[in-house]
Amino acid sequence: MSYYRNEHLEEFARIAKGQPELGKKFFDYYGAVFADGALSVREKALIALAVAHAVQCPYCIDAYTTESLKNGADLEQMTEAVHVAVAIRGGASLVHGMQMLEQAEKTSM
Repeated sequence: MSYYRNEHLEEFARIAKGQPELGKKFFDYYGAVFADGALSVREKALIALAVAHAVQCPYCIDAYTTESLKNGADLEQMTEAVHVAVAIRGGASLVHGMQMLEQAEKTSM
């Protein structure tokens, strides 16, 4: 049994039930963000796919895998997007190692 349920993604708009005004503002904003602009819908879907992996959102991974394919991305492009997320996430963890290094050097003196 999983904590995540597929129907939650399909029914996501229902989250506005308890606060329709804020829900509408969020979904209007969300729609505007993912519309064609300086970046294409395909490029935005690939960014969202990478971010979905960085924040480990299974709903977003499913949604933006489908959206990327729908907008013409191929498996190679989607895999590269995931690797970008991995590199940023790994690098962010590693750069925090500088705190460890400085603390270790200070404590060892």
